[in-house]
Amino acid sequence: MSAPLQSALHPAGPDAAIIAQLSWVLFGGGAVIFVAVMALMALSLRPAARPVSTRWWIAGAGIAFPSAVLTALLVWSTWRSAELTPQTSRGAMSIGVTAKMWWWEVRYHDPASGREVVSANEIRIPAGRPVYLGLTSQDVIHSLWVPALNGKMDMVPGRVSGLTLHADKPGVYRGQCAEYCGEQHARMALHVIAMAPADFARWLANEAQPAAAPAQGPDTALIARGRAAFLEQRCQHCHTVRGVAEGARLGPDLTHVGGRTHIAAGTLRNHRGTLAGWIADPQAIKPGARMPAATDIDGATLQALAAYLEQLK
Repeated sequence: MSAPLQSALHPAGPDAAIIAQLSWVLFGGGAVIFVAVMALMALSLRPAARPVSTRWWIAGAGIAFPSAVLTALLVWSTWRSAELTPQTSRGAMSIGVTAKMWWWEVRYHDPASGREVVSANEIRIPAGRPVYLGLTSQDVIHSLWVPALNGKMDMVPGRVSGLTLHADKPGVYRGQCAEYCGEQHARMALHVIAMAPADFARWLANEAQPAAAPAQGPDTALIARGRAAFLEQRCQHCHTVRGVAEGARLGPDLTHVGGRTHIAAGTLRNHRGTLAGWIADPQAIKPGARMPAATDIDGATLQALAAYLEQLK
């Protein structure tokens, strides 16, 4: 999987391309005005400069020139902005995203089974088609921004706003909360993973299934111990693993957590070591996070629990 792209200057979709073009043209227009003003100032400071009526300087350089440039930019940017994709769910696949302190809950609808599929901190979309995100917040105002795919959209408690994402081709695009929301605002990230449509359909069908029983192998006993530890440590009070423990919504759904690229809202790459470190002391990684440290769990049990979560794919 390629490195995540997070840059408004490297667009990967049609809306982001329009925004990037708007940015470059406005930068250019501002640069033209700046250079012209500096040139006129330099001319006015020349010792041998011929005196010019103050009235002409004000009318020409102070009013006519910037008015002409800014009016042209306004007309062009208004026309170009009208070509942005309308923020509507009509004709587009819909995904629900709820912002929480400091992570993202993501909900899909599986058309084959009719089931609701819940994930976290990762949005997977089919490449080459628009996807409508229904955005809201559970607590304070957040804002979702995936620079390579579109502009940012605020997420307000009690309201649903919309944002359309459209990736030209498969890839990984990093997003970020763009509205200050508290202590861990800077570490509230997510990844948008655009997949070939056939791959996305297979992924969604797998996500709709409950957690599969672990395959027989050298880690079978370790994974079984980890599953028992998940229940003994009462992880199910905050986290759902469909087919094992259901109903909790305080923390992310962990049914297929092992298949995600990152944990802790984009903070850590997802593998057994980072899972164990996060469970042991999340406050050392994200101070203020709502997940408590597992201070009463021994090292062997911690490794077993991490192994169990890692194989949930």
